[in-house]
Amino acid sequence: MLTVDVDEENTPNSQVLYFLISQTPSLKESGFQIDRLSGEMQLSGCLDYETAPRFTLLVGAKDLGEPPLTSTATVHVNVQEGNNHRPTFTRENYRIQVSEGRTSPSVLRLPVRDGDLPFTSAWRVRFHILNGNEEGHFDILTDPETNEGILNVIKPLDYETRPARSLVIAVENEELLFPCEGGRVRGPGGVAASATVSVQVMDANDPPAFHPRSFVVSEVDGAGPGIQLGVFNATDPDRAAGPVRYKLAYDPASWVTVDELSGTVTTTQQMDRESPYVNHSFYTIIVQAVDDGLPPQTGTGTLMLFLSDVNDNAPALHPRSQYMEVCESALSETLLLQAEDADLEPYADPFTFELDNSWESAGDTWKLGESRGRSVELLMLTSLPPGNYSVPLFIRDKQGLSQKQTVHVRVCSCPGGGTCVEPSVVVTGTGLLMGALAPTCAALVMLAATLLCLLRCCFVSEVRPGSSEEGQQTLIMYNDESKPISTQGRPDIMDQVPVLVLDAAGAGAELGTKGCDMLFEPRGVRNKYSTLVFQDTVVPRQCLDARAWKVVETLSQKLRGLDALAGDTGEPPHIYAEEGECEGAESLSSLAFSEPDQDPWASQAAAREEMHSKSGGPS
Repeated sequence: MLTVDVDEENTPNSQVLYFLISQTPSLKESGFQIDRLSGEMQLSGCLDYETAPRFTLLVGAKDLGEPPLTSTATVHVNVQEGNNHRPTFTRENYRIQVSEGRTSPSVLRLPVRDGDLPFTSAWRVRFHILNGNEEGHFDILTDPETNEGILNVIKPLDYETRPARSLVIAVENEELLFPCEGGRVRGPGGVAASATVSVQVMDANDPPAFHPRSFVVSEVDGAGPGIQLGVFNATDPDRAAGPVRYKLAYDPASWVTVDELSGTVTTTQQMDRESPYVNHSFYTIIVQAVDDGLPPQTGTGTLMLFLSDVNDNAPALHPRSQYMEVCESALSETLLLQAEDADLEPYADPFTFELDNSWESAGDTWKLGESRGRSVELLMLTSLPPGNYSVPLFIRDKQGLSQKQTVHVRVCSCPGGGTCVEPSVVVTGTGLLMGALAPTCAALVMLAATLLCLLRCCFVSEVRPGSSEEGQQTLIMYNDESKPISTQGRPDIMDQVPVLVLDAAGAGAELGTKGCDMLFEPRGVRNKYSTLVFQDTVVPRQCLDARAWKVVETLSQKLRGLDALAGDTGEPPHIYAEEGECEGAESLSSLAFSEPDQDPWASQAAAREEMHSKSGGPS
């Protein structure tokens, strides 16, 4: 405490003494004191926030003059919350059951008590698993709202390995503990509160376990079928002698098969290290083992097949080097040819390049330059006219395995520098292509095919012309030759399909039902002048296919124009008998025409009626 006295210094009138008048609340275990000369206030004992969170002190000061003068001051002391209460569990023992083979969040909540101010560091707690969690199957967190401990299973438990276990869990505050008991500080020592959790693991159907889960097998590239690569070994953890079935889960190239009972892996076809399913010479095979539980569980094992390389691939030109371009004037320009080999060292590069000596103009036109292991230079010795050329050569690997390759070189004009400006249209040399003519030829072939189809349709649709006679003819032959078939004795034919009749105007009308194999029935049709001009026929629509129906429609269209023919006198046309078997006549005179001044139609109609009456045909 500090005081000021305006009396003369170093005299009794300015000397001050301090004293404590009162303390509220007044505690027996602890209290405040003040030094009489310095005014320094001190605490005796310790404070408990929960007992007295604040104090009010009345302090006095007086001088030594005559008479002594006195002043007072009030001091307010606020007590800060401290961790002076140890957290404790509401229960000391817990018992839970946990299923094996899976993780389980929040299997148990552990509440605690703490006498400190809630939601402060003195009240918040932290939990620790002291014993029973050596394999790391559990962890425990703190609920920030309720201050409870949340026990979780973070690693699946195994009933067969350890069916039961006991956890010892301790709790402490975030802030260090300084307990104040009886006005005296007991220090941060002491044993933290703990609780015991007994865990019972519940048995479940476990998947078969492979021993080992994966293994590596080596085999030579190109090995054929029937080779035993290895044997998978899987057991059922629930029953040591339980049956296990094996099945192939992953074999992208379909190279192997696995025995269902023994787990033996055997090749079924030749294996190739250059297959796209082989990654860095390793081919992966995955097999599953299935037990007989309910529901059945599946385990997975892996076989890594290492295919050691053999020299089974000859070097070949890289796709970019199979077709090259060079200007006709670029005699000094070199073409870089690159080769590749699917085999590994020592069955690959450096490669040896040689021109095919059997090629007639190899030495005069082309030359191989410097070889660089996997590439070689190709030089043009003489100026060649624009066109396409083939350069055959042999490429040999380090072990001597070779094959013939062909470089297709396009020599072109380069008026603007080193870039070709027009495609090749002339084929020169051996093995050259007709590239520019191919699209034109294809277009011509397509055009010719289209014209042939159109001509064929026109000829099919065209009606065959009938017999010609002197004078104007108005008949068009439209029915095909057929043999007349009698319908007598076949009443079933009359009830088969409806018949569609085409009149001279092309309109259709339902007349009844008749058979498809019956004779065409003549029917009279008159034109707009009510004059008989044509003997129509009854045509069954269902008896005609698409092509025949097209012919009928074409005929109908032509019949519509008969009335508009020039010089139509309205006289009836000549009546023809239907073609078929030969029919007898009494004499040649019955078939002869009348004189021109007579009516030809009447005599021929009479002759036809007489023929029909004798043959039993329709009248």
